[in-house]
Amino acid sequence: MAESSFDVVSSVDLQEVKNAIAQALKEIVNRYDLKGTNSNIELTGEEITLTSNDDYKIKAVRDVLETRLVKRNVPLKALTYGEIEKALGQTARQKVTMQKGIPSDKAKEIVKIIKGAKLKVQASIQSDQVRVTGKSRDDLQAAIQLLKQTDLGIDMQFTNYR
Repeated sequence: MAESSFDVVSSVDLQEVKNAIAQALKEIVNRYDLKGTNSNIELTGEEITLTSNDDYKIKAVRDVLETRLVKRNVPLKALTYGEIEKALGQTARQKVTMQKGIPSDKAKEIVKIIKGAKLKVQASIQSDQVRVTGKSRDDLQAAIQLLKQTDLGIDMQFTNYR
């Protein structure tokens, strides 16, 4: 009987993020509490920068962005927020990084969880993803369910199921 496998990965659809930012910017321009506040959301590579007049406005901009991201099925767990910093000209800025790949400490945790479940599958770390292999597709399904129920604080997708 052939081996079956799947990969546990973590990635964000950048096109959906761009669309969400475009929608959020339209809303910010029209929102009464953010009108004329020089609020902005900028995407540079894998990093989003929020800018506005002060901490409270940054939080409002962040709320608008998060609402738009959720509507476009971009997981909020994939975002890591930096400190709100003071920027030039009485403005505040916050950097948001998007998760790309599974960090090695989380990958080790995933392998440990799968081994601890006593399923007849093997988990191996391959750079920024985890491959799970096994003879039984039922065991692989059980491993996926187990990982879906476990909150590791990161967003996970299950790909290449074969």
